[in-house]
Amino acid sequence: MATFEADKNKQIFAENLRYYLAREGKTQNSLVRDLGLTASTVSDWVNGKKYPRVDKMQRIADYFGVSKADLTEKHVVQNFTEEADLQEYLEELKNRKEMRMLFSLAKGASKDDVMQAVKIIEALKKDY
Repeated sequence: MATFEADKNKQIFAENLRYYLAREGKTQNSLVRDLGLTASTVSDWVNGKKYPRVDKMQRIADYFGVSKADLTEKHVVQNFTEEADLQEYLEELKNRKEMRMLFSLAKGASKDDVMQAVKIIEALKKDY
């Protein structure tokens, strides 16, 4: 049973790594070059053959600007267009003081969810 769980974790990490590489327009070679890794190690991660050590996991998370959980947990990934739209919308909100709390809530939310939350916050703000 432990082997099955380990293989499952490798596959989840591999899917997430491929997702973040694609999202950032990076290649395996980019990761090798930018983080000083070996090509065979990165290939093994991308193909779900191996799982990185904790220190490497943190370096990868930092590289993509995400948490380790973003790399290790199963996610329901939206299509890239929706993800890009959401990121653009969140970027617009980043400088609005009253919207900063959304950043802790927005993880895993769709753009529609975030927009609805913004409307609620704006409505509440009008009452003050």
